[in-house]
Amino acid sequence: MRTEFFTGLNTRFGGLCLSSLLAGLALAVLPLGASAQEAAQTAATFERGDVAWMLTATLLVLMMVVPGLALFYGGLVRAKNVLSVLSQVLVVFSLVLMLWVAYGYSAVFSDGNTLFGSFTQFAFLKGFAPDSVGNTPIAGLPDYLFVAFQSTFAGITAALVVGAFAERIRFRAVLLFSALWFTLSYIPMAHTVWGGGWLGEMGAIDFAGGTVVHINAGVAGLVAAWFVGKRLGYGHAALKPHNLPLTWIGAMLLWVGWFGFNAGSAAAADGVAALAFINTLLATAAAVLGWTGLEAITKGHPSALGAASGAVAGLVGITPACGTVGPLGAIVIGFASGVACVWGVTGLKRLLRADDTADVFGVHGVGGIVGALLTGVFSAQSLGGTVADMDIGHQLWVQAVSIGFTVAWCAVVTALILLLVRALVGLRVSEEAERTGLDISTHGESAYES
Repeated sequence: MRTEFFTGLNTRFGGLCLSSLLAGLALAVLPLGASAQEAAQTAATFERGDVAWMLTATLLVLMMVVPGLALFYGGLVRAKNVLSVLSQVLVVFSLVLMLWVAYGYSAVFSDGNTLFGSFTQFAFLKGFAPDSVGNTPIAGLPDYLFVAFQSTFAGITAALVVGAFAERIRFRAVLLFSALWFTLSYIPMAHTVWGGGWLGEMGAIDFAGGTVVHINAGVAGLVAAWFVGKRLGYGHAALKPHNLPLTWIGAMLLWVGWFGFNAGSAAAADGVAALAFINTLLATAAAVLGWTGLEAITKGHPSALGAASGAVAGLVGITPACGTVGPLGAIVIGFASGVACVWGVTGLKRLLRADDTADVFGVHGVGGIVGALLTGVFSAQSLGGTVADMDIGHQLWVQAVSIGFTVAWCAVVTALILLLVRALVGLRVSEEAERTGLDISTHGESAYES
C-alpha cells in the first residue's frame, strides 16, 4: 500500500522522523502472537509529539461536525426545522462511524481493485490492538489513532449532504441514503485517491479531501435536491434562515476545526503540518474578503451570512492544496474560491433550478472544483509550491480528470441510491408534516417552546 496516498507524491511523509519509521517497521513485522510486552517496547518509540498532535487533530475534526456543521446548517433553516437538522447531522455522523469500523476502513485502506479494497480484511478492526502498527499507511502512528482520524473524514462527508435536502425529507430516508452513499460513493472515492486506486496512481493531488470530501458531497447534495424536490413555497415565499448568529458561530467552529482537518492530514507534527496550517489560515481570510467585497459591489452591502459563507468557501478551496502550495498560492486559491462561490449560490443555483437548502453544491461543489484545479497550478515549485519539476499543464489535466471522474461517479451512484430509497421508504414527508415542521412531525419536540 502506498504511504503517500494523501498527495500522490513520493515526498508525502518526508517529515516523519527516522525513529517513528523504524518503530512502525519493527512492530509491523512482529508475528501475530507477539507478546504485549514486545509490542509495548516497540510502541514506546512513537514520537509522542506526533501522536499528541493527531489526537488533537481528530478532536478538532469532530468539533467541525458537532457542533460546527450542525449549527451552521441549523441556523440556515426555519425555526420549525432546526432540531431535525441538528439530529440528522449527529445521527448520520454516528451511523457512518459505526460503518467505518465495520467495513469502511478495510474497504478504503486494504488491497483490492481500483475502486474498493477488501471489505473483510480489517472488518471491525480485526488484527488491531492498542499498541499495534502496520495495519495503516502511517507507520509512525498507532493503528487506532489513524482509524479514528479517518473516521471523522467519512462522517463529515456524509453529514455535509444533509444540508441540501433539509426541511422536507423523511428521517429514515436520510439514514438509509447515508448508509448506501457512504458505501458506494465515499468508499470508492477515498480508495481511488488515498488507498492505492488509479487516481492516486495517476498523481492526482488531494491533500485533505477536495475531491473525496467536498466535490463528492457537493454533487450528491445537488442530485439529492433535484430528487427530493423543492420546499413548499420555494420561489414564491421568503424561506429565510431563522438564526444567523447560529450559522455564524457554526462557521467559526468550522474554521477552527478545519486546522485539524487540513494540518492533521500531514499525519505528523512537522513542517508539512505547519504549511497546511498557515495555508488554511490565509486562504480562509482571503475568501472572506473576496466574498464580502463582491457582495458589497453587486448587492450594495456586505452581509454577515456572506462573510461566514466566504470563510467556508475558502476552507473548501484550500483543502486539496494546503500541503503542497505556498502561502501566496493559498491566498489566490482562497480569494478565487470566495468569488466563485458567490456565483455558485446565486447565478449557478438559478441555472440549475435546485432547492439546495444550505447551498451544499454552491459552496462545497464549486469551491472544491476551483480548489482542485488551482492545486494543479500553485503546487509547482516555480510558483511557490512544494512540487519540484511539475509540468503544470499535465497536472491540470490530471486534476481535471480527477474532478470529472468524481462528478460522474457520484452523480450516477447518488441517483441510483435515491431511486432505491424512494422505492423502499419514500423520500419526502407529507405536505402536512412539512407545513407543521419536521421538529414536531418527525421528532415530536420544538426548539423554541415560547
